[in-house]
Amino acid sequence: MDQTKPVGTLLASSHASLPGGAIGAETTWFALKSEKLAAYLELTKPRITLLIFFVAIAGFWMGSSGVPDLLRLFDTILGIGLLAGGIFALNQYLERDVDARMRRTESRPLPTGRILPAEALCFGTSLAVLGILYLGLRVNVTSGVLAFLTLVSYLFLYTPLKRRTAQCTLIGAFPGAVPPLLGWAAARNELTVEAWTLFAILFLWQFPHFHAIAWLYREDYARGGIRMLPVIEEEGIMTGRQIVGFTFLLVIVSTVPWLLSLAGAVYFAGAVLSSALFFYLGIRMARSKSKWQARRLLLASVVYLPALFLLMVLDKQ
Repeated sequence: MDQTKPVGTLLASSHASLPGGAIGAETTWFALKSEKLAAYLELTKPRITLLIFFVAIAGFWMGSSGVPDLLRLFDTILGIGLLAGGIFALNQYLERDVDARMRRTESRPLPTGRILPAEALCFGTSLAVLGILYLGLRVNVTSGVLAFLTLVSYLFLYTPLKRRTAQCTLIGAFPGAVPPLLGWAAARNELTVEAWTLFAILFLWQFPHFHAIAWLYREDYARGGIRMLPVIEEEGIMTGRQIVGFTFLLVIVSTVPWLLSLAGAVYFAGAVLSSALFFYLGIRMARSKSKWQARRLLLASVVYLPALFLLMVLDKQ
């Protein structure tokens, strides 16, 4: 041992010569890979995808005759997960410049550089194509066609129209309401009146939900160049009318599963009560036009939709 060097220096130098340095490098490599994987997962918007899973499972369950085929349900969820993740990733690729200008989206993987545009494009395309093919080949043709139409309408109609017209919410509500149709089609390979009723419920729900979000973040949307109705109409008169109108229609349409004998009396009572409360909150939002009421309406919408579909599943006839 070299007696001219302090003991601490000798220990440090001897430690550096051991494989611990390699272990540290390996740990760093795994940390970087984990961060990258987390960024890819974020591209798929997992929280929204979970809601899509829920309503798609409800559609599958309601469309099944007798005991649902659990293997087909698994294939359906896998295909829908691939499709949704791919669409969300491609949407963020197309709107990466918008996301960089908005405070609520500036921390997403593309604006922060955690994912490169080419990576997002490749990742999103791969997932979306795999999802369409998986549903079409593994489940049935009807679900595959629906998946393809959803991708086209969401990415090539709704996404570009967000910068051009306030009617983008109307256009986007069509692909946004497809998940229960996908579930039903996967179970039956056909689309009946009952299936379109589930579609109509989700279609109507989106207007108060997204108008509430847009009212809360309208300054941010304006900064990003997104022409949501609350952005171009500062008084909020038309926004309020649409919220009240669509929540009122939701009160009516939510009872149709009972009228079609798809669900029972328990569902009917729950649907009327919850939809009436949702309608009341919509009226409060339309009158006050306050962010506090918009936040209440948004929270109610997040609770209302899964609660309604869950009640439908539990009271299936």
